[in-house]
Amino acid sequence: MPTALITGATAGIGAAFADRLAADGFSLVLVARDGRRLAEVAERLRLRHGADSEVLVADLVTEEGLEAVERRLREGVDLLVNNAGFGHPGHFLDVPAEQEVRMLRLHCEAVLRLTLAALPGMRERDRGAVINVASVAAFFTRGSYSASKAWVVNFSESTAAEMAGTRVRVMALCPGFVRTEFHERASIDTSGIPGFLWLSAENVVREAMRDLARGVRVSIPDLRYKALVRVGRLLPLTLIGQVSRRIGR
Repeated sequence: MPTALITGATAGIGAAFADRLAADGFSLVLVARDGRRLAEVAERLRLRHGADSEVLVADLVTEEGLEAVERRLREGVDLLVNNAGFGHPGHFLDVPAEQEVRMLRLHCEAVLRLTLAALPGMRERDRGAVINVASVAAFFTRGSYSASKAWVVNFSESTAAEMAGTRVRVMALCPGFVRTEFHERASIDTSGIPGFLWLSAENVVREAMRDLARGVRVSIPDLRYKALVRVGRLLPLTLIGQVSRRIGR
């Protein structure tokens, strides 16, 4: 039975990955800060799919939490989903520096270290995969959040190139607006986001798994967002910045 470790597994995209992978017959390692919610997810997956779930309570912005998950990854997993993340409301200059550093540690350092913990074993066995959850914001300019997600995309593509010639795959997943707890937790006003731009976490995960099987290195779920990214690459950076400031504030 293959094993998948998922960070941020209690809600949203992480929970959708847990449900899909449990249905696919994976044994799961569920990682998050909230032990109570982790236990609830594990029990739900057991009742729904008969899944065997290991619960690992860890805060990935702390050294202790990172080291705990690194140790578990070195024991061996077949799939790592680096999903944990958060955002800030308002403008870059209004956010305390320590909060920006927390976000960079979670989006960048944790992704780097957990990927490095998982890959040696995968390469030795010549099988496995890493999915790093980024965002379509990586292709636009929206403060340090989009900058951190751009790093995730670049890192994932670079690491995928390093794994060329093996059966180990690394993919960046770049969804757009997804109906999860993300915006509510960050106190982000979503009233200005058009309804047609919203995606479901289940559909995002379904397209992600399809793209992973096809060997895609950067997965952008949904044709609407694929089109937006292509158009965005043709527009001047100043115009992209103006649009980015108006959407999702």
